[in-house]
Amino acid sequence: MPSREEKLSTIQKIFSGSKGILAADESVPTAGKRLESIGVPSTPETRQKYREIFLTTPGIESYLSGVIFFDETFRQSLNGKSFPKLVEEKGIVPGIKVDKGAVDSLEFPGEKITVGLDGLPARLAEYYALGARFAKWRAVITIGNNIPTDGCLIKNAGILAEYSKNCLDAGIVPIIEPEVLLDGEHSIEKSEAITTKTLRITFNSLKNLNLPLNEVILKTSMVVPGNKSGEPMDPSKIAEATVRCLKNSVPAEVGGIVFLSGGQTPVQATVNLNAISKLKPLPWPTSFSYARALQGDPLKIWQGKDENILAAQAVFLKRLKLNCAANRAQAEQSSYDGNRGEYRGEE
Repeated sequence: MPSREEKLSTIQKIFSGSKGILAADESVPTAGKRLESIGVPSTPETRQKYREIFLTTPGIESYLSGVIFFDETFRQSLNGKSFPKLVEEKGIVPGIKVDKGAVDSLEFPGEKITVGLDGLPARLAEYYALGARFAKWRAVITIGNNIPTDGCLIKNAGILAEYSKNCLDAGIVPIIEPEVLLDGEHSIEKSEAITTKTLRITFNSLKNLNLPLNEVILKTSMVVPGNKSGEPMDPSKIAEATVRCLKNSVPAEVGGIVFLSGGQTPVQATVNLNAISKLKPLPWPTSFSYARALQGDPLKIWQGKDENILAAQAVFLKRLKLNCAANRAQAEQSSYDGNRGEYRGEE
């Protein structure tokens, strides 16, 4: 039986240095949309090639502490070596997305409930045997007219708690991701209020099951204004609201916090991370767990062509480097411009 010490060691590895987590866990339909955006048909082979660009980039172990896989990708291999084994040999912790997606709720019209608890213990046991040491479950919270409702927040929180218990029983560190979407016309103040309420309800559900919070990682949205609100993305305001929200809702004993990019541009995700990092020290170790903010630009460069792989990998590595610098709050250093999310002098 996996020990408590192993789970705590996994968390320590994930938050080592200023490294982050690559969220390479898009479902088959979502990965298909990414590929179709560059005119590449979605097949198991093209989806594998897409992943290989990132997982085989030389030097990623200097900037990544973990990778979240999707079931298909978790079972793929390169030159006879599974993707989880490939990253594990670089000192990167393999993780797995285990929820089965958010579905429209009949009980709460206009809101979504994440499913996938059926058969979860058996799936977690298999994933552990295949090398997974942490898992992720995402709930989707939308801000709109009279939503989210407390009932839907409580329902998703209860599911997150049950998922977390199953993970811990299997020796796997749970990452809980109650994502408050930036889609909408809401103000940053509304975003802060809803995110604070969401997190409080979520952690109350975990406490009700007497779960050890120091063995749990939170993946959370930054507090940002709605993308249709007309409000600017002000990094200092976002950082202050995000840190205030977390201090008001996340217990100090939680194992760590990683931020999701949630539809921000790559530069916005870096700049806002840097602004938050300037407000350290915080009660928890913090880092980033990005998907599109790391993979979007390399995908556009790749265009499905082998001759573009090296250029795509170079951009990916640069983005990783920038976010690690931002996570260290290095905006004041002469080589790094935190307001632009770029190194000065780099093209």
